[in-house]
Amino acid sequence: MDVKRGVNWSCLRYMLGEVQYGGRVTDDRDKHLLNTFATVWFSESMFGDHFCFYKGYAIPKGKSLQDYLQHIDTLPLVDSPEVFGLHPNADITYQTNMANETLSTIVNIQPKDSGSGGGETREATVLRLADEMLEKLPPDYIPHEVKARLQKMGLFQPMNIFLRQEIDRMQRIIGRVRSTLTDLKLAIDGTIIMSEDLRDALDNMYDARIPKLWHKISWDSATLGFWFTELLERNQQFHTWLFNGRPNQFWLTGFFNPQGFLTAMRQETTRMNLSKGWALDTVILHNDVTRMMREDVIGPPPADIGGVYIYGLFLDGAGWDRRNAKLTESSPKVLFTSLPVVHVYAISTSSPPDPKRQQQGISLYTCPVYKKPRRTDLTYIFSLFLRTSQVPEHWTLRGVALLCDSK
Repeated sequence: MDVKRGVNWSCLRYMLGEVQYGGRVTDDRDKHLLNTFATVWFSESMFGDHFCFYKGYAIPKGKSLQDYLQHIDTLPLVDSPEVFGLHPNADITYQTNMANETLSTIVNIQPKDSGSGGGETREATVLRLADEMLEKLPPDYIPHEVKARLQKMGLFQPMNIFLRQEIDRMQRIIGRVRSTLTDLKLAIDGTIIMSEDLRDALDNMYDARIPKLWHKISWDSATLGFWFTELLERNQQFHTWLFNGRPNQFWLTGFFNPQGFLTAMRQETTRMNLSKGWALDTVILHNDVTRMMREDVIGPPPADIGGVYIYGLFLDGAGWDRRNAKLTESSPKVLFTSLPVVHVYAISTSSPPDPKRQQQGISLYTCPVYKKPRRTDLTYIFSLFLRTSQVPEHWTLRGVALLCDSK
């Protein structure tokens, strides 16, 4: 501290956010949140009479240890989410997660043997379920058909290389599901031995969970029903793209490797602009949130800009003002808000920015996009820029993110 200049706040914030606490943080988003708390709270205003972290959470002005202990005793036992900058809806999410965890534990400790009482046995229930799933399971992709279609579309186009990789992974799952269900039916009938994997499939299917054999090569989902529906929807997107040509819009949730999809789009745009001297390492992603919903899209993005339309994203922690295309506060008890179709495209960092994008009074919040509600660096895809009339720090403290799947 300098007597004349006062406290060096930027140094203090750096020490807290990057060194003493930030040095232990491994996730970039968590570090950004920590630095935002430091920016919002640690400044000259801390010494003002009206400063408080939240209503009722002021800095105590005591002279002895006893004064501080008495102040701590007056604080509520349970803190509202708003103390930390979150929306009151965060409490609903917390309570829901707690209830789900409790119910999951109860299901785990249920006895696994068949009951001797009346009604349908475990085996009969799973047998019926296996028959239903086999009936709805899509047919296998025929390799020479897939190759012929891709050659017609351009085998070495970045987007088509990506599609081929996705179809290979989809085929692997369809094959695994078909063989597991067929073997499980035979094992229940006593024709073949019930292996460890088949026993696991039997137990999980009865509890409406995803068998480990399938989960290992696929994706997370809340229940087996949601997982199987997603399998059908993902396959539908690939099948339509392969046999009917490139769609006007893409369901981002339906990809195994969404980062690969965005990279393929960057490569495609770079190739289109090679004459302008674009290079892949200087090309970055940018986006505009349109006013269209999924059903309003009638054609691909404008040819001069390129890029892709994506849909199926949910805002968590904030609402969306469709008229003004900007972030707004969540409505009470509304946990997720569907985002309209987003136009994601590539721009070169070497070309000057578009003056039209710099609008008065509007700033951009860099919103992370995750595959699932569980936000980790493993489920992080990329970030979108969302317009806001409030400071971006407000939404950082709100924990605002976009999710590909709200379940």
